[in-house]
Amino acid sequence: MEIRYTLRLPRDVVTVPLVRTICRDAMNRLGVTADCQGDIALALTEACANVVQHAAGPNEYEVAVAFIEDTCHIRVVDRGHGIGLTDSNRTKTILDRDNGRGIVLMRLLVDRLAFESRPEEGTVVHLQKRLELQEGALLATL
Repeated sequence: MEIRYTLRLPRDVVTVPLVRTICRDAMNRLGVTADCQGDIALALTEACANVVQHAAGPNEYEVAVAFIEDTCHIRVVDRGHGIGLTDSNRTKTILDRDNGRGIVLMRLLVDRLAFESRPEEGTVVHLQKRLELQEGALLATL
């Protein structure tokens, strides 16, 4: 069983809560637990916020969400300059800086985080998390 949807949005701060709300609503309707929804929504928010804040190039980005069996797969794609290896491999937050926490948060919230970066072609952020379902969840019956 697979459920997929893709959003193509302008790279604007107002789109971040929109993406989060659409994803949470889908998970809620499918019967994903509130805690699991929160983890995925926060990781997705951080990925989208990074695109809005740091990407350059065309003024749009794409979010693809797939619920495949019991796992949520998300891709956030921008067409900017790509992410540096130092940033994509970050595992610790530097507390005296105001930025750089998003990647660390994403690593803590999802089961798998990966980056594809091609200079001048953009960055793809892959998020993957096993879904925790409520009793009688629609997703479990499909």
